[in-house]
This record gives sequence, structure tokens and C-alpha cells, in this order.
Amino acid sequence: MEENLNKDNNDNTQETIDELENSPLLSEVLGDALDKCKMFHVKLQKEGLLRGLVGPRDMSILWERHILNSAAVVPFIKEAIKKSKKKSIADVGSGGGFPGIVIAACLPDCDVTLIEPMERRVLWLKECVELMGLDNVTIFHGRSDEIIEKIKSHDISPFDVVTCRAVAPMTKLAGWTIPLLNTHGQLIALKGKSAQAEIEKAAKMIKKAKGVNPRVVDAPVANGLQSTTVVLVDKA
Repeated sequence: MEENLNKDNNDNTQETIDELENSPLLSEVLGDALDKCKMFHVKLQKEGLLRGLVGPRDMSILWERHILNSAAVVPFIKEAIKKSKKKSIADVGSGGGFPGIVIAACLPDCDVTLIEPMERRVLWLKECVELMGLDNVTIFHGRSDEIIEKIKSHDISPFDVVTCRAVAPMTKLAGWTIPLLNTHGQLIALKGKSAQAEIEKAAKMIKKAKGVNPRVVDAPVANGLQSTTVVLVDKA
């Protein structure tokens, strides 16, 4: 019975047509990363639902909701690293690869570390990295506080940029992300409509983590598509 159900679900995911399939918007947003992101998209269509990485309502909007939404942070990252020599990015709670896998595809000259505590998601990330040929990615199986301790002990260097998406409210996220940054680094977090309320509630935690100038910005996704919300916090 379970085997038949899985087969039906798998058939349904492969039959679903993404609303943006073959849209010129994909090339406009993703540029040279399009071919790699197409590989990611196909893998998400075939396996994402069965492996609990996306929901059933996402199957016809994978491009918009997950891939293009992730790519919306790329312009902010480019601005944040333009004066940096090492161009290092950490993605906290990478999960299904949003936004970390997409960032790595779009910014091949940057070193991207995907931080993910769940083993099954780490396996997924490894499969995606190998499939897409992302040789600029390091996957860390663990929590961000483990990386923070490595930074404190000078085992690794802090990062220029830290990203995350749908991980936790800012009251928790501040302590998990800002300490990963080097001086003048930047947290770039994809957030929802409650972003402003979140940063106001987390003001003390942000300050404690040496974060300054927290602000909410509107991030375009693509022409004709709804923009997304990004929280920016600088490291003092």
C-alpha cells in the first residue's frame, strides 16, 4: 500500500508543470546559473515532495517560490562582498538548499558553507552539490553554534555574509548568525511580512550579538512577480 502511494506521489510530482517553465524570466534572473538551477529544479520536482523538502502546493511554483526567491538575495550579497578578497558566505539551516544552493550556483567565485544539522538534509545537499557540479561549496553537518566556537578558537575565519531562510524568528536568529560574521560583515535573511516586528522585538539580542543598523528591505524577485522581504543587519 505504502509503495503504491509513493509511486502515485512520484508520478504526480513528475506530471506537475511549473508555471514558469521555459519563461524568459528564468534567464533574466539566473543568467549563467540557469543550467545548474534547472538541474536543481528537476531534482526538486522528482524528489522534493517525497523527501519532505517542499510542500504539495509548491510543485507548480518551485521556480518562483524557492529558486527565484532564493536568488533575490544575490544582489545584496554582491554589494556586501564587493570590497572583500575572500568572498565567504555561510548559509544557516540550509535545509532543501534555499537559499544556499542557489547562491552557490549564482556566485561561483564565492566560497559557500552550508550549515545544516539534520542528516537527511545534509545527504540531500550533498547530492545536489554533486549533481550541479558546485565546487565552491562546503557542507557542515552541525549547528551554527559549533561554527561560532570554531571561529572563537580561530580554527576557521568568520564570514563576509551570512544568509538564511525560514529558520527562526530574529530573537533566536541574531545569536545564531551575527557571531559568524567578520567585522563589517552582513546578515542577509529572507523573511516574511512580520520582519519589522521581529527586528523590533529582537533589538536587545541583535545588539548583544554586535549587530547594528537592522533594517527591512524589499527584494525584487522578477518582473511581474511579487517581491520578497529581506532583513539586513551589519556586524559592528
